[in-house]
Amino acid sequence: MSGPANTADRYARQVILPEIGAAGQARIRAAHVLVVGAGGLGVPVVQYLAAAGVGRITLVDPDLVERTNLHRQPIYGGRLGRPKAQAAVAVLRILNPDVVVTPVVDWLTPANAPALVAGADLVLDCADSFAASYTLSDICLPTGKPLISASVLGMAGYVGGFCGGAPSLRAVFPDLPPALGTCATTGVLGPVAGMFGTLQAQMTLSVLLGFAPSPLGQLIRHEMSGFRLSGFRFDRAPEPEPAPHRFIARGDLSPQDFLIDLRDAIEAPLPAAPFARRHRVEDFGPGGPVPEPGQRAVFACRSGLRAWRAADRLRPHWPGEIALLADLPEIPGGETR
Repeated sequence: MSGPANTADRYARQVILPEIGAAGQARIRAAHVLVVGAGGLGVPVVQYLAAAGVGRITLVDPDLVERTNLHRQPIYGGRLGRPKAQAAVAVLRILNPDVVVTPVVDWLTPANAPALVAGADLVLDCADSFAASYTLSDICLPTGKPLISASVLGMAGYVGGFCGGAPSLRAVFPDLPPALGTCATTGVLGPVAGMFGTLQAQMTLSVLLGFAPSPLGQLIRHEMSGFRLSGFRFDRAPEPEPAPHRFIARGDLSPQDFLIDLRDAIEAPLPAAPFARRHRVEDFGPGGPVPEPGQRAVFACRSGLRAWRAADRLRPHWPGEIALLADLPEIPGGETR
């Protein structure tokens, strides 16, 4: 740990700001933030929050460092093959040994998310997963935890402050877009991802310090191919009705569920559960299969995207409960380590 004099020097350039001061720095040091995702967004987030002196950071990510990550995640140079969460911790301990960073090498799921969120003062969604984004929003809204969420693809993206007294992610994005790309399929420019991660870090500090106007209830968009910036406040956005499809954990499945695995036997030799039936998204709709009265419909796929689309096709023909399962691959030894 650094001595008092070294600590004062470290934060001197931000403590001198009238908006922060010694009291503000104390609030930053007392905070515990949960960061989900240690990729193109999460890397600048944890760097700037650790440098600012946030007292505790829990960092969740299941992935290993790959060469294709390095153009937008430069802290991982020389750490190929290591779990990102652990590799990031090694860097942050050098950057600021006063900050306690806990790596969690695992997926964020409906099973582990409640406990992770409960232990934090603020949550940052830096995951490359819309299932994780909606799961976090669904937990943060009723618990009153601020959620700073961002998404970036190609040359554009958004960042916003949700929950914690503001409307949820679902209030602003109640429906999926017609198509969802990934960095692997669509591409992304490193500085664009870094810019949005930096905005997430700034929004986080603004919430922790109580700045006004609050970033909660604010959404910012950047389209960097034309250097266009836009934004709006959504403080009064209504929560979607009826209740949206929610993600559940595999452990929440029941043999009584109408469980549909939307993957074929080549993609998933073992279905989500022994009692699952295999169907395609297109099978659902007029004249398609429906649950028995009293059953819960559960749609499963790897990311949750096909599950959401199948649920949308079933909904006009089925008034009962519908849930989604993002059936992610298991991480060997996936746990805090």
